[in-house]
Amino acid sequence: MAHRVWMSATVVVILLGSLLAVGPAAAQNNDRSTVSVSGEGTVTVPPDQARVRFGVVTRAETAREARSQNATAAQTAMNAVRALDVPEEKMRMESLRLQPQYEYNDEENRRELVGYRATRQVVVELDRLEVLPQLVADVVEGGANQLDGIDYQLRDRSQVRNDALRKAAQAAAEKARLLAETLGEDLGAAHTISEQNVDRVRPQPRMAQTEMAKASDAAQAEPEAYAAGEIEVSARVQVIFDLVTDADR
Repeated sequence: MAHRVWMSATVVVILLGSLLAVGPAAAQNNDRSTVSVSGEGTVTVPPDQARVRFGVVTRAETAREARSQNATAAQTAMNAVRALDVPEEKMRMESLRLQPQYEYNDEENRRELVGYRATRQVVVELDRLEVLPQLVADVVEGGANQLDGIDYQLRDRSQVRNDALRKAAQAAAEKARLLAETLGEDLGAAHTISEQNVDRVRPQPRMAQTEMAKASDAAQAEPEAYAAGEIEVSARVQVIFDLVTDADR
């Protein structure tokens, strides 16, 4: 029995010794002097793609007539796109919307059905931005009558995003170094790095949505109305750096 008690006491002493040895080191690590900074980086590049949305709208007295006219106009518009050597996989016709059209009859004091409206959207992904004005003009003549929007894009977004992140990290390091030197401290290694956000601002043409007749005139007389401009990609990071103390030297 006495032998067992002696062994237990020995174990307790060893455990207490281990805790005392680890405790100060852990406390020292948690209480390190640090500097926390944020960094922002921005990269601007010209777009190399555009997604163009055209609307084909037709009206007729019957739903069948409106749908038939719309199919013909949409097919003619697609043929105009094909004539510019746009690959088939880069263009598509989206689902057809068919809506009844009403007018209010003052004499009868009620709404009356006056016909039907069919709407279909044509989406074209364009890799040659120089033909965009011609595309708009040709599609108008081919049967489309509404421009729903032009969205400028990049084929490879990852490279631009990474460049923006590098600039943000460099900006954070420069800021931390400046703060440390100003306060007479030495900057240590990065302790924690976190990405805050990456924003992409894409240019918009001067006419975001307009009647296609006007868009066609602008495409022929003023091609710069579709100038792509530049895409701006911004990144923000948060970095915590250690400060070198006398104990570290």
